[in-house]
Amino acid sequence: MNKCNRSPTAGFSDGHWQLTIFARLIVNRMKKELISSDREELLKELQVRFEKNVNRHEGVEWAEVQSKLESDPAKLWSLSQMDRTGGEPDVIGFDKTTGEYVFFDCSPESPKGRRSLCYDRQAWESRKEHKPENSAIDMAAAMGIKILTEEEYRELQKLGNFDTKTSSWLETPSEIRNLGGAIFGDYRFGRVFVYHNGAESYYAARAFRGSLRV
Repeated sequence: MNKCNRSPTAGFSDGHWQLTIFARLIVNRMKKELISSDREELLKELQVRFEKNVNRHEGVEWAEVQSKLESDPAKLWSLSQMDRTGGEPDVIGFDKTTGEYVFFDCSPESPKGRRSLCYDRQAWESRKEHKPENSAIDMAAAMGIKILTEEEYRELQKLGNFDTKTSSWLETPSEIRNLGGAIFGDYRFGRVFVYHNGAESYYAARAFRGSLRV
């Protein structure tokens, strides 16, 4: 687990970082449980972030969130993958209907450890050459999280200005995906924009943001 004062991408090129992260996901996803020292360090890091950004989760108590996390090792593992890939996950609300705390990736820019990905496996397979290392949908599934929907992305943007220099793939409605497209969002000129691209496209400044319910 990386220390709080050290960039998770220090010492890596973007390509090397991407490969290293995905390799770790594949190796670890079968057990989906952190060793005790990593678990304690992650919980401390999450608590610090939680307490620094109270505007994201007014009325929510950290002790209650921590209790939920400690009782669900698989969800804590998924949060570690969100954090390891640069997502800076934080609580953004509580669903009273389901009794779940909701985490979103809250990094200022689209997570660096998940960039240069096409949208999904179908898009990846459609490329005849220059394939990216992975797709956003496949990587999210390996991490045990879901890609933000457009509605969720707009909710996130109410909590701050995110993706002012980058962009993030969003969960794409089937009617758009069936025609070969996929949607992404960013924040420019004081407002949120949602655009479209071919699902097979990928860019060094685009990753995806995820959500996790605990």
